[in-house]
Amino acid sequence: MRAYERFLKYIRVYTTSDDNSETIPSTQRQFDLGNELAQEMKALGISNVRIDDKCYVYGEIPATKGYEDAPGIGFIAHMDTAPDFSGEGVNPQIIENYDGSRVALGNSGLFLDPADFPHLSSLKGRTLITTDGTTLLGGDDKAGIAEIMTLAEILLKEDIPHGKICIGFTPDEEIGRGADCFDIENFGADFAYTVDGGVENELEYENFNAAGAEVQIKGFPVHPGSSKNTLVNAVQVAVEFHNMLPAGETPRYTEEYEGFYHLCDLNGDIAQASMAYIIRDHDSHLFEARISTMKHIAKLLNEKYGAGTVTLTIKEQYRNMKEKIEPCMHLIENAKLAAQEAGLSPVTVPIRGGTDGARLSYMGLPCPNLGTGGYAAHGPCEHITVEGMDLVVEILKGIVKRYAEPVK
Repeated sequence: MRAYERFLKYIRVYTTSDDNSETIPSTQRQFDLGNELAQEMKALGISNVRIDDKCYVYGEIPATKGYEDAPGIGFIAHMDTAPDFSGEGVNPQIIENYDGSRVALGNSGLFLDPADFPHLSSLKGRTLITTDGTTLLGGDDKAGIAEIMTLAEILLKEDIPHGKICIGFTPDEEIGRGADCFDIENFGADFAYTVDGGVENELEYENFNAAGAEVQIKGFPVHPGSSKNTLVNAVQVAVEFHNMLPAGETPRYTEEYEGFYHLCDLNGDIAQASMAYIIRDHDSHLFEARISTMKHIAKLLNEKYGAGTVTLTIKEQYRNMKEKIEPCMHLIENAKLAAQEAGLSPVTVPIRGGTDGARLSYMGLPCPNLGTGGYAAHGPCEHITVEGMDLVVEILKGIVKRYAEPVK
């Protein structure tokens, strides 16, 4: 079975996570795919298949006889889809021999337009898979799951020498919890890759340092007719706080290694207000400087309006995996060579976000990220190609072959 055939089956399973939930996993519906994958893994002949009570799915393919001393290599993908846009009732469109032109996304009134996505011209002649405009597609990261499962089937059927191969599928990656309960000790891999990126020739081992910031503002309501030098309007203080941040350092105006402050939520009235931010930067020193800037703004506003007016809470989310990957650069070099052997020109790009791999790298499992062949995740314009997925499988197979010998 080709990767896209599995993909079309997996995306019909509703697995959206919920960042307002405190359960593990955040939604029980993720078990629907987890249990399906565990059954398929057993049917393929994968060993030691298990799904735990937190919806983590694991399995192993034992080393080929004589290759037991080769390093154990893991491949990991996540089962949930992002809560940013509907992931229920996915109804994909399949366009064979795509001509590079604008594509209507069902009857939604939305289009996949080369004016918005210039890379579409490079996909001419491929089989394009899109949404119908009412949901996301789920390529992030069911494409990665399909590609790993297809690799497993190939390894179990073909005579390809390899060391131990470890497979892991996680819940709740989209809400930053995918690595929380990952069982590294029993996973069994020496090194791993997440298959959770974009274009098939992309390789990522640098990600943002990340934190969340909650800003609570306490106002002092007074009748506006007699409020001079007394009234403190919480919403206006919130606006003042936001306007003291650098105006050009938001996601709209930044790219590549440039960091940002991103206001995700603002609610309130005169008496009280709240704001939620995410803070991102690849450079650890600039990241710390961003946090210091927010703390300084809170200090200034408390001096201006009174102690306790602004309460700032910073919660670190993940760190740049680069420092954990640099001692293991064979992971990057071998992935590049595998991409070249598949006929691609590999590129390394910084992740403007995070993956399970960033957390896992700091937990002791070096874990860079590979592309899936997908584009425009988390929204109705998400799309992928059959051929791109096939190429990812070839890259994974090439990596396995390269780790059939001890790491030098």
